[in-house]
Amino acid sequence: MTSSERSLLRSFAMAMQPTTNIGKNGINDMLIRQVDEQLECRELVKISVLKNSAGSAEDYAQEVAEKVNGEVVQVIGNKITVYRKSKRSGIRHLI
Repeated sequence: MTSSERSLLRSFAMAMQPTTNIGKNGINDMLIRQVDEQLECRELVKISVLKNSAGSAEDYAQEVAEKVNGEVVQVIGNKITVYRKSKRSGIRHLI
């Protein structure tokens, strides 16, 4: 991903609300399935890491991105933004 593409995705993410939370259970199969489905529909997902979670947003960002075959766009505070181009036809791709 180029820096201009990453910048464009960051601007899209600024207007988004988190759609998924990582809590005290950390990353599990259900969370990965949920993020995977959201990425297929939206291509860009914002995840919130709750205060009661065991790890930090930086720790979780790479793990989530690897498990869903996506890329980390940014990590700011307790928010993670992940991108993956959708395989579905008929949707408008972000980049």
